[in-house]
Amino acid sequence: MSAPLPQPRSAVDDVLRRALAEDLGTAGDLTTNATLSTDATVSGIVVARAAGTVAGLEAALRVFDLLDGEVTATPEVADGTRVAAGTTLARLEGSARAVLAGERTCLNLLGHLSGIATGTAELIDAVAGTDARISDTRKTTPGLRALEKYAVRCGGGHNHRFGLHDAVMLKDNHLVATGSITAAVEAVRATVGHLVVVELEVDHLGQIPEALAAGVDVILLDNMGPEVLSEAVGLIDGRAVTEASGGITLTGARDIAASGVDVISVGWITHSVPRLDVALDLV
Repeated sequence: MSAPLPQPRSAVDDVLRRALAEDLGTAGDLTTNATLSTDATVSGIVVARAAGTVAGLEAALRVFDLLDGEVTATPEVADGTRVAAGTTLARLEGSARAVLAGERTCLNLLGHLSGIATGTAELIDAVAGTDARISDTRKTTPGLRALEKYAVRCGGGHNHRFGLHDAVMLKDNHLVATGSITAAVEAVRATVGHLVVVELEVDHLGQIPEALAAGVDVILLDNMGPEVLSEAVGLIDGRAVTEASGGITLTGARDIAASGVDVISVGWITHSVPRLDVALDLV
């Protein structure tokens, strides 16, 4: 499968330039510049050392376009592809200095985003045959949210809201501050446009009747086990989208999905998933 580009190229380049500046500083690659002449060239391949799902390959290869020296970087697979260990992901040819200076930045981004896609794909497999969607959360790396959410889509998942600006999500602290579910929802409805989705987080079943009476669009069922989730889905009875979140594991995801919830949102697929092991080998 393939996924739409994560951001305009200018935005991706901004992320990469900041990463390169962090690595190269003001003196550049001391090791490579001391050992290789300016006209030295190399050929190499980017390889997946473990099985997984690829994400961010085109974005990661942009690193070499941003460095001095001409490098031809050719992807061998598309983002969203599930690959076996040992698969060649891309081929590089050109300036040795540029290839070696950009190697770690390229691999860091590719490994991180592919790890997200791989973790997402594993969750998709775990809930196969149910109607539940796997979604991310806002628990992302500052500055990398669009890329990380893109990686979730590469893994077959769906995106939750991108930020505070594109949907309303009333959490426990909002309810404490406003006094009640009803007061919070009424305040929101009086302020936002009619096309803005309103989601409410609940942590016990007793909140559901008031949530439904207030007319929320989505009810997030926080940290509930499969049996309680099944009861909640029955109470809601299709009058709002149901979302399960909190404490979702790869082994427990199927039981959560079997409760009948519409969405399972998972924070760890962006904030703590292991990166995919990728490498650059000169040939």
